[in-house]
Amino acid sequence: MSRIYLGELVELVLLIVALLNDEGYGVSIAQELQQQAGRDISISAVHAVLHRLSDKWFVNSKMGAASEERGGRRKRLFTITAHGRACWIRP
Repeated sequence: MSRIYLGELVELVLLIVALLNDEGYGVSIAQELQQQAGRDISISAVHAVLHRLSDKWFVNSKMGAASEERGGRRKRLFTITAHGRACWIRP
């Protein structure tokens, strides 16, 4: 398989999704980017990157449970796919 080149931000978001292991959603990804990489990024920019990664089959998403702290709204949780790992993580 040939190497797929990703931009720096896209690669960082993919790495954070892998690190958060089924607990990654827009806010947590943005917070982790700030803590780990010192990058301030808006939630809408995170969602744009996640949408692109989803279109390329690098991440999947599912809806989490509703919580009272979010006013009964559910979070969309992201996970890295096998395709995302194979295209990005090299042995």
